[in-house]
Amino acid sequence: MFDRRRPRQPQLQLTNLSSLIAEGVEITGDLVFTGGLRIDGCVRGQLIGRTLDGAPPPLLVLSDRGRIEGGVRCGHAVINGTIEGDLEVEQFVELQAGARITGTIRYRQMQMDLGAIVQGRMERHDDT
Repeated sequence: MFDRRRPRQPQLQLTNLSSLIAEGVEITGDLVFTGGLRIDGCVRGQLIGRTLDGAPPPLLVLSDRGRIEGGVRCGHAVINGTIEGDLEVEQFVELQAGARITGTIRYRQMQMDLGAIVQGRMERHDDT
């Protein structure tokens, strides 16, 4: 009756995280990153992932201790913390159980775990 096969999810290379904003670190201002960025601290400002020629799309990992107050734009995202602002993900976003997002999420593919909370809109990009 129901197709029990799970859709194939992209394999994100978490080992490619090249930058870390550690717990206890607070940054105020816009931040542009390439490659991978893990946030355990707090960022107040816009976060923009920039794709380099021939490189995989930029990956943002927001831990359960991380917080972003501002908009985010990146290639892939794994969210387990708090975002107060819009989230625009070009490809795949995973909202883990601790994710708390207030704002619009724009995405192509999404996985949302039980417990994740979105207060706002979710808009899917067309594949065309």
